[in-house]
Amino acid sequence: MNVRELLARTSSHELTEWMAYERVTGPLDMRLRSEISAGIVAATVANSNGAKRKAKVSDFLITWHKRRKTVHEMWQEVMKANTALGGSIKRPE
Repeated sequence: MNVRELLARTSSHELTEWMAYERVTGPLDMRLRSEISAGIVAATVANSNGAKRKAKVSDFLITWHKRRKTVHEMWQEVMKANTALGGSIKRPE
């Protein structure tokens, strides 16, 4: 069953129940559970070896969902790249 079929068969109420269950028991996806377990081990090792600052589990987790940039932020990057490459802006007369 694909995601579209699953969402078509799952009510909003049931989806909310699953979300609440996951908050209580932890992630349902075993890959994510493994990633968290590895993060715990990595933080423990770093902290036991005299890390300069106390390591947190989150320091060792992969960031899957990065914040999307605003249109203004993207425009600023384009303008910075344009300037770095020696470009100029032509304004209509």
